[in-house]
Amino acid sequence: MVCAVAAAVCYGTASVLQAVAARATDPGTRDGVDPALLLRVLRQWRYVAGLALDGLGFVLQIVALRSVPIYAVGACLAAGLAVTAVVAVPLLGVRLTRAEGAAVAAVCAGLAMIALASGAEGNRAGPPALRWSLLGVALAVLLVGALVARLPARPRVLVLGLAAGLGFGVVEVAVRLIDSPVTSRVFGNPALYALLLGGGTGFLLLTTAFQRGSVTVATAGMVLGETVGPALAGIAWLGDRPRSGLPWLAVTGFVAAVAGALVLARFGEAPNEPPQARAGRKTHEQDR
Repeated sequence: MVCAVAAAVCYGTASVLQAVAARATDPGTRDGVDPALLLRVLRQWRYVAGLALDGLGFVLQIVALRSVPIYAVGACLAAGLAVTAVVAVPLLGVRLTRAEGAAVAAVCAGLAMIALASGAEGNRAGPPALRWSLLGVALAVLLVGALVARLPARPRVLVLGLAAGLGFGVVEVAVRLIDSPVTSRVFGNPALYALLLGGGTGFLLLTTAFQRGSVTVATAGMVLGETVGPALAGIAWLGDRPRSGLPWLAVTGFVAAVAGALVLARFGEAPNEPPQARAGRKTHEQDR
């Protein structure tokens, strides 16, 4: 749980850095997902710093996923928004409303309940079809990115955020399905390719959502995508269970943590948008 919370701190900070970088980057001329966007944002030092934090967070996340159930790790990752909200108060001069202060408390209380109720990680390997299904989900997330330009502007950002969250959720489940140190078996495991495809596509879709619309909406979609699905997969197929007699506490904690994170979704928003980025996006919208 300590590693999961530390990963949430890394991801929560990285999200803000990447949102600022995305908003300061030329949006290009494509309405949908532009793969070249990742090359452009890599010129921004904030995005690179965010990637470094993401890398550290991913290592901590793997350690956590090897020790506690997926639902516990997912709730902790959603709590990264609470970390961002608390840090934003002294550093960015942001003021928390009463509802947002209560949401931070709900996240903390939810994580405490999950920590008390969580047992060890499940010991099931999952059915072979799960590995291929996971790769199918990763491919579906990529397909969403290809088709998202056809959606109206308002739902587009929510779909991008939700799809990005599903991509990150694929990573969470895939980590548990890659359990052999033998190189030949690792490269023959569809879960490895699901992890790479889901994570890479998730980054691209989330960066696109940060740049082209409401980061609050995108972040809320991401939280739902990366918590609910993986938690259900862990319980259904991997044997994740709470401690005996405490399922109610685990469910209550999970709901409280995720609901609090959704209330705090606006803290995924870039705190300041450079004038040149605003002008660039305005010109892009006029061209459309």
